[in-house]
Amino acid sequence: MPVSAWSQTMHIGVLRNQSTTKIEIKVMQGTYSVIGDNFKAAELVPGQSIVLETNTQNRVRTTMNGEVLGNFNQVAIRGTMKSDVLEFLSLSPKAKAREYHGDLTTTNPNGALRLVNQVSIEHYLSGVVECEGGTGHTETYYMVQAIMSRTYALKYQDKHRADGFQLCDQVHCQAYHHRQMKTPLINRAVVQTDGMVMVDDKNRLIDAFFYANCGGETCDASHVWNNSVPYLQPFKDTFCIKTAQARWSKKIPKQQWIDFLVNNYDYPLYDSIYREKIFHFVQEHRLAFFHGPELGIPLRDIRQEFKLKSTYFSCYEHEDYVILEGFGYGHGVGLCQEGAMEMARQGYHFTQILRYYFPNIIIRVLEKSDYFQHLEKLPEDF
Repeated sequence: MPVSAWSQTMHIGVLRNQSTTKIEIKVMQGTYSVIGDNFKAAELVPGQSIVLETNTQNRVRTTMNGEVLGNFNQVAIRGTMKSDVLEFLSLSPKAKAREYHGDLTTTNPNGALRLVNQVSIEHYLSGVVECEGGTGHTETYYMVQAIMSRTYALKYQDKHRADGFQLCDQVHCQAYHHRQMKTPLINRAVVQTDGMVMVDDKNRLIDAFFYANCGGETCDASHVWNNSVPYLQPFKDTFCIKTAQARWSKKIPKQQWIDFLVNNYDYPLYDSIYREKIFHFVQEHRLAFFHGPELGIPLRDIRQEFKLKSTYFSCYEHEDYVILEGFGYGHGVGLCQEGAMEMARQGYHFTQILRYYFPNIIIRVLEKSDYFQHLEKLPEDF
């Protein structure tokens, strides 16, 4: 069933990095009803749990205290308050327990459980901000992260419509591996920025991309996704250059380096100039290609092949290895998290930080679900 983009409840696919076939769901806070195919099969109070597992008829086998409650097409676990909490403990495969606010709907469409967490957007964002931003930062930084995460979630809220939910818990949507657990300050930041999003000059939600560290210079969006974006242009950023993730190095066997470039891109070893350059490459500024576009070797492909922290590197040869000296961690497009953290520590306002990394964007407060039909009703920019 389609979900409104502006529903107060988000539908998030969880444990999407594995094929879960058996899971224990335990009530940590609140009272829950277990509903199998519209039939109330049980009621759970804190400390009680049920086990859900697949069966060969694409149904969900549901047991409580060893007693089979039924085999259902769908099992819904519904609480009475949005602050209620469930623990998800995957038994097959075994995985670390996770806690989430809200409810759960489970089906078995293809031999693995489809687990969908129905959660208020506030609790969803608090979990995302802690997973993506980490702990121990300023309230200002968490306000920045909350606005980015809200903007991204609402822009891409139909990303997994074909899968039966809106977004998933993996980083290609946004990391959502548990509820907010360790940093109550995050909850306040989410509330303080309630409804705030970033839009472009046509009132469209922007691509609020972020990453760990730019290494001193952000990246043009076209280097990563082939399309330039006006508010995602490269610029020098000195706020992140003194952190641990600002620099890195890696050595790769020469023959492995040669084989990749020759076998995949026909690197012209027969040319004496290019043969001399295969182990020597310098980036004074971020580039898109290894030794220029004429060779057609995207740096993003080299990064993926050799599992590099970024595409922002130079290289030289040493004995039997190619030595890569790099800068930053992540794709480099949009906001540099460590740079934003440093700006927050130095006292910059959250709007200044967002506009530093997303020039010419507008920060607005969205209040109604008819935003997309009535853009002219938006309040003035901050």
